[in-house]
Amino acid sequence: MRRILTPTVIRAIGQILAVSYPLLALSAGARAVYQLFFKPGVTDYFPPALSAVAAAIYLVATVAFVIRQPWAWFVSVGALSFEMVGVLLVGTLSLVMPETIGRTVWHDFGIDYGFLPLVQPLLGLVWLFWPENRKQFFSPRPTSSQPPR
Repeated sequence: MRRILTPTVIRAIGQILAVSYPLLALSAGARAVYQLFFKPGVTDYFPPALSAVAAAIYLVATVAFVIRQPWAWFVSVGALSFEMVGVLLVGTLSLVMPETIGRTVWHDFGIDYGFLPLVQPLLGLVWLFWPENRKQFFSPRPTSSQPPR
């Protein structure tokens, strides 16, 4: 059996993440802002607040992916782990207690977003733990006083 995770597949995952995280940050953020401040008749602020949390996590992950520093790797892993737990918890609760959870980015495991909120953190963690990508976060950067090797 051929190996599924090849460097080409990992690069493709990176490209998907480069598009999907900023897009979902914008989409979830716009959803939360609309529901919190502009949608008439909103009485339950929990679902839009949860969507705002999702947007913040997506934004943090987007920025941390770009900054190739060790601390950014840890921030990315933490954000994606939080996202994964959130999607699984909210998705499960939205099936068991739909009236409590309401319509959030993560309800029904992200059904409104094509289940991307469920798949995205898994892809992100695979990408972050890929040895070549991890090396980019932890390799020393040449400073201006040191010539590149």
